[in-house]
Amino acid sequence: MAQNYIRTLFTDAARAMQDQAGSRSAYARMEAGGEGSPDLLGKKEAMFLAARDSFYIASVTADGWPYVQHRGGPAGFLKLLDGNRLAFADYRGNKQYISTSNLQAEPRVSLFLMDYPNRRRLKIIGKARIVDVDDDPALVASLTSPDDKPAVERIYVIEVVGFDWNCPQFITARFTEADVATAVAPLTAELEQLRSEVAQLRAAATPSNPQQGE
Repeated sequence: MAQNYIRTLFTDAARAMQDQAGSRSAYARMEAGGEGSPDLLGKKEAMFLAARDSFYIASVTADGWPYVQHRGGPAGFLKLLDGNRLAFADYRGNKQYISTSNLQAEPRVSLFLMDYPNRRRLKIIGKARIVDVDDDPALVASLTSPDDKPAVERIYVIEVVGFDWNCPQFITARFTEADVATAVAPLTAELEQLRSEVAQLRAAATPSNPQQGE
């Protein structure tokens, strides 16, 4: 567990409950050191991010209501930039703009990234800002493809404050259609081979039609 993540999210009330539960001393050791320094995403986190094709992002309305939204795209669409930053392209959707408008009042966000097949999850907190597509063409180009449809409306850039690799105990393994297709490919090939052999055996065992007049 990264230090700044828990230091940021552990309130006095949470620490008091940890005291009562007997877990406070262990968490206190985890919090120690690196006061105020962001948790730096490393090679392990970069590889995990590059393999993800979706994540959930939570923001807060001006009235204090939490809001969670799913974001999806090709693997690696959430990119790690220099300076411990994350970024992704925001495409035209249902035009509700809840997450985007939330950032005008409160930039703090939380990201939840899942790897169901390997039962891993990464939680990230940070401060997000919106970049207009006309303000940084190079950034837009690094996050998009000329063939992208629908059109890119904006870029989200997130200054990472902290992250945590969460316990896998209650993650149920789930697999995508592509995962299943890859796993069963050898079986599918073997099945086709067996079908071909059966067809050949049936053809060899079928007697020829007797000629007329016999």
